Amino acid sequence: MIENNNIQIIKNCKIGKGTKIWNFVNLYDCEIGDNCMIGTFVEIQKDVKIGNRVNISSHSFICSLVEIEDDVFIGHGVMTINDLIPPSKKRTGSDKEWKSTVIKQGAVIGSGATLLPVSIGKNSIVGAGSVVTRDVPDNAIVAGNPAKIIRKLKK
Repeated sequence: MIENNNIQIIKNCKIGKGTKIWNFVNLYDCEIGDNCMIGTFVEIQKDVKIGNRVNISSHSFICSLVEIEDDVFIGHGVMTINDLIPPSKKRTGSDKEWKSTVIKQGAVIGSGATLLPVSIGKNSIVGAGSVVTRDVPDNAIVAGNPAKIIRKLKK
Protein backbone atom coordinates (compact mmCIF):
# COMPACT_ATOMS: atom_id res chain seq x y z
CA MET A 1 0.00 0.00 0.00
CA ILE A 2 1.27 3.45 -0.89
CA GLU A 3 -0.11 6.56 0.77
CA ASN A 4 0.86 9.95 -0.57
CA ASN A 5 -0.98 13.28 -0.64
CA ASN A 6 -4.09 11.70 0.88
CA ILE A 7 -4.36 9.15 -1.96
CA GLN A 8 -4.52 5.50 -1.02
CA ILE A 9 -3.38 3.04 -3.65
CA ILE A 10 -3.58 -0.63 -2.83
CA LYS A 11 -1.11 -2.81 -4.77
CA ASN A 12 -1.48 -3.80 -8.42
CA CYS A 13 -2.95 -0.57 -9.81
CA LYS A 14 -1.84 0.49 -13.27
CA ILE A 15 -2.06 4.22 -13.91
CA GLY A 16 -1.40 5.66 -17.37
CA LYS A 17 0.72 8.62 -18.42
CA GLY A 18 -0.66 12.10 -17.83
CA THR A 19 -3.43 10.89 -15.50
CA LYS A 20 -4.27 13.28 -12.64
CA ILE A 21 -5.62 11.93 -9.36
CA TRP A 22 -6.86 14.41 -6.77
CA ASN A 23 -6.88 14.07 -2.96
CA PHE A 24 -8.78 11.52 -0.88
CA VAL A 25 -9.02 8.89 -3.61
CA ASN A 26 -9.00 5.12 -2.99
CA LEU A 27 -7.80 2.79 -5.75
CA TYR A 28 -7.83 -1.01 -5.48
CA ASP A 29 -6.31 -3.36 -8.09
CA CYS A 30 -7.59 -1.34 -11.07
CA GLU A 31 -6.33 -0.11 -14.43
CA ILE A 32 -6.58 3.55 -15.43
CA GLY A 33 -5.56 4.70 -18.92
CA ASP A 34 -3.68 7.76 -20.13
CA ASN A 35 -4.73 11.40 -19.62
CA CYS A 36 -7.58 10.64 -17.22
CA MET A 37 -8.80 12.80 -14.35
CA ILE A 38 -9.98 11.20 -11.11
CA GLY A 39 -11.68 13.72 -8.82
CA THR A 40 -11.64 14.10 -5.06
CA PHE A 41 -13.32 11.46 -2.88
CA VAL A 42 -13.58 8.88 -5.69
CA GLU A 43 -13.29 5.16 -4.97
CA ILE A 44 -12.37 2.71 -7.72
CA GLN A 45 -12.51 -0.96 -6.71
CA LYS A 46 -10.68 -4.03 -8.00
CA ASP A 47 -11.15 -5.41 -11.49
CA VAL A 48 -12.14 -2.00 -12.91
CA LYS A 49 -10.71 -1.07 -16.30
CA ILE A 50 -10.74 2.58 -17.34
CA GLY A 51 -9.76 3.71 -20.84
CA ASN A 52 -8.00 6.86 -21.98
CA ARG A 53 -9.19 10.47 -21.50
CA VAL A 54 -11.84 9.50 -18.94
CA ASN A 55 -13.03 12.09 -16.41
CA ILE A 56 -14.54 10.80 -13.15
CA SER A 57 -15.83 13.67 -11.03
CA SER A 58 -15.76 13.89 -7.24
CA HIS A 59 -17.65 11.64 -4.83
CA SER A 60 -18.20 8.88 -7.39
CA PHE A 61 -18.03 5.15 -6.61
CA ILE A 62 -16.90 2.74 -9.30
CA CYS A 63 -17.43 -0.81 -8.01
CA SER A 64 -15.72 -4.01 -9.10
CA LEU A 65 -16.41 -5.38 -12.58
CA VAL A 66 -16.92 -2.01 -14.30
CA GLU A 67 -15.31 -1.27 -17.65
CA ILE A 68 -15.17 2.34 -18.82
CA GLU A 69 -14.09 2.87 -22.41
CA ASP A 70 -12.24 5.90 -23.84
CA ASP A 71 -13.53 9.51 -23.71
CA VAL A 72 -16.21 8.95 -21.06
CA PHE A 73 -17.35 11.71 -18.68
CA ILE A 74 -18.77 10.73 -15.29
CA GLY A 75 -20.39 13.51 -13.25
CA HIS A 76 -20.26 14.09 -9.49
CA GLY A 77 -21.66 11.48 -7.11
CA VAL A 78 -22.26 8.70 -9.65
CA MET A 79 -22.73 5.23 -8.14
CA THR A 80 -22.24 1.90 -9.88
CA ILE A 81 -23.72 -1.28 -8.44
CA ASN A 82 -22.65 -4.86 -9.17
CA ASP A 83 -24.76 -6.78 -6.65
CA LEU A 84 -28.51 -6.80 -7.32
CA ILE A 85 -29.42 -8.65 -4.11
CA PRO A 86 -26.86 -7.52 -1.54
CA PRO A 87 -24.99 -8.75 0.29
CA SER A 88 -24.67 -11.80 -1.98
CA LYS A 89 -21.04 -12.41 -1.04
CA LYS A 90 -21.98 -12.59 2.64
CA ARG A 91 -24.99 -14.84 1.90
CA THR A 92 -23.22 -17.20 -0.50
CA GLY A 93 -19.54 -16.84 0.39
CA SER A 94 -18.83 -15.93 -3.24
CA ASP A 95 -19.00 -12.95 -5.56
CA LYS A 96 -20.32 -15.11 -8.44
CA GLU A 97 -23.69 -13.30 -8.32
CA TRP A 98 -22.00 -9.98 -9.05
CA LYS A 99 -22.64 -8.59 -12.55
CA SER A 100 -20.59 -6.28 -14.74
CA THR A 101 -21.22 -2.81 -16.14
CA VAL A 102 -19.78 -1.42 -19.37
CA ILE A 103 -19.78 2.30 -20.19
CA LYS A 104 -18.93 2.59 -23.86
CA GLN A 105 -16.83 5.17 -25.68
CA GLY A 106 -17.93 8.80 -25.49
CA ALA A 107 -20.79 8.24 -23.02
CA VAL A 108 -21.74 10.94 -20.51
CA ILE A 109 -23.14 10.01 -17.08
CA GLY A 110 -24.86 12.91 -15.30
CA SER A 111 -24.27 13.77 -11.65
CA GLY A 112 -26.01 11.64 -9.07
CA ALA A 113 -26.88 8.84 -11.50
CA THR A 114 -27.01 5.25 -10.27
CA LEU A 115 -26.04 2.48 -12.68
CA LEU A 116 -27.11 -1.07 -11.96
CA PRO A 117 -25.24 -3.78 -13.92
CA VAL A 118 -25.92 -2.50 -17.44
CA SER A 119 -24.29 -1.50 -20.69
CA ILE A 120 -24.32 2.21 -21.54
CA GLY A 121 -24.10 2.65 -25.31
CA LYS A 122 -21.53 4.56 -27.30
CA ASN A 123 -22.03 8.37 -27.17
CA SER A 124 -25.13 8.01 -24.97
CA ILE A 125 -26.11 10.46 -22.23
CA VAL A 126 -27.57 9.50 -18.84
CA GLY A 127 -29.42 12.40 -17.19
CA ALA A 128 -28.52 13.63 -13.73
CA GLY A 129 -30.14 11.65 -10.91
CA SER A 130 -31.25 8.82 -13.19
CA VAL A 131 -31.45 5.21 -12.05
CA VAL A 132 -30.39 3.00 -14.96
CA THR A 133 -31.86 -0.49 -14.64
CA ARG A 134 -31.64 -1.60 -18.30
CA ASP A 135 -29.08 -1.42 -21.08
CA VAL A 136 -28.91 1.88 -22.96
CA PRO A 137 -28.42 1.70 -26.75
CA ASP A 138 -25.80 3.72 -28.64
CA ASN A 139 -26.57 7.41 -29.26
CA ALA A 140 -29.47 7.69 -26.81
CA ILE A 141 -30.43 10.14 -24.07
CA VAL A 142 -32.00 8.50 -21.02
CA ALA A 143 -33.33 10.02 -17.82
CA GLY A 144 -35.60 9.27 -14.89
CA ASN A 145 -36.20 6.58 -12.29
CA PRO A 146 -36.15 4.13 -13.85
CA ALA A 147 -34.27 5.70 -16.76
CA LYS A 148 -36.15 5.71 -20.07
CA ILE A 149 -35.12 6.82 -23.54
CA ILE A 150 -35.93 10.51 -24.00
CA ARG A 151 -34.67 10.66 -27.56
CA LYS A 152 -32.04 9.30 -29.93
CA LEU A 153 -29.05 11.36 -30.98
CA LYS A 154 -28.01 11.76 -34.60
CA LYS A 155 -24.96 9.65 -35.36
